[in-house]
Amino acid sequence: MTDQDVFDPSARRMSAAELRQNNERAVLTAIATQAGSSAAEIARRTHLAPQSVARMLGDLERVGLIARGEARKGLRGQPAVPIYLNPNGVFAIGCELGWQHYRVVLRNLAGEVLGEHSRHYEFPSADAIFTEIGSLVRILTTLVPEEFRDRLMGIGLAMPTNIFRNLDLLGAPGVEVAKWKDLDVAAALSQATGLEVFPFNDGNAACWGELVAMGAPRPKNIAYFLIGTFVGAGVIADGKLWEGARGNAANMGGMLIAGDDGKPTFVHLVASIHALEERLMKAGAAVPPGMPESWDWDAFAPQAEEWLDAAARAIAIAIINTHAMLESDLAIVDSALPDPIRERLVIKVRERLANKPTLTSEHPPVLQGNLGGRAPAMGAALMPMYRRYFSRDAADMGL
Repeated sequence: MTDQDVFDPSARRMSAAELRQNNERAVLTAIATQAGSSAAEIARRTHLAPQSVARMLGDLERVGLIARGEARKGLRGQPAVPIYLNPNGVFAIGCELGWQHYRVVLRNLAGEVLGEHSRHYEFPSADAIFTEIGSLVRILTTLVPEEFRDRLMGIGLAMPTNIFRNLDLLGAPGVEVAKWKDLDVAAALSQATGLEVFPFNDGNAACWGELVAMGAPRPKNIAYFLIGTFVGAGVIADGKLWEGARGNAANMGGMLIAGDDGKPTFVHLVASIHALEERLMKAGAAVPPGMPESWDWDAFAPQAEEWLDAAARAIAIAIINTHAMLESDLAIVDSALPDPIRERLVIKVRERLANKPTLTSEHPPVLQGNLGGRAPAMGAALMPMYRRYFSRDAADMGL
């Protein structure tokens, strides 16, 4: 908390060094969003003086963040030299620690995934999971060329806020719930890996990963839903990830809706994979083992269809309510489901929206996400790199 009023008229001036940092990040962003640009093209896009851009490119090349390609000949004037992010400039690990699975990925500055591993469990064991992930991180680290391992900046950790709150719904004993309630997860993961850990809400990390995966031009206002064990969600508002005061905003899965019986319930408990599993058990059907991507969905088609209908209704209502508050340009629905099931869910959400009344504005269009169940880990790997090298927000620049 801060005692500073939101309308405090004071302003902080940038020093020369801070202004240079801001401009360097603008240059890196120009390179990242249009790989192979020449120095002249970067100067035009950033509105910086060509001489300043040339100096910054020299500095960025010396610290290993960019690389120059072969000069493009055959054009008028001096041959243009394409400039790229250096894949070996920075590395980061993204770790999603979820209610029923973890996923760990290793990414480089160019966005390439060098290694990835995931595992399903009934619920996470606080006594064992950090040792297991620590061993996996050490294996993934060997995929970084030895001479660049000092450029591994750490681990972006994506996990549900207050993970202990829903563990009982998954059958975890009370003693396990108590362990997670009192646990500093980021500190435990840092101790197990020896790396700095950057914690994020899983829905926010997934939303950010999806934003980066989208093609330009990207909408400035997005409502994002990821159907997993429970419902992850995130919001892009005016081009920025809306994390809230404590990093846990945009919990659309926590919205109240009417259940099948007409009584109030949460989107989490209707549209999630946990809700599907509850339907299967009530019908006397076995819950398949492993990750939902690998299930034989034809084996429980009637229950799956009922769940898809209920999930689509719940998500559609959440989209309408979110749109009323944030005026979203677009809603993205993604899930840790096989592609055909993901597609059917999105189609059903669109159908539900089409049948809902409108008042002051039309419902936003709905698109299927690009990353599926990989989104939280992918976003968690990207966010620390973005904040350290690309973001020009005052908080990320240390202003």
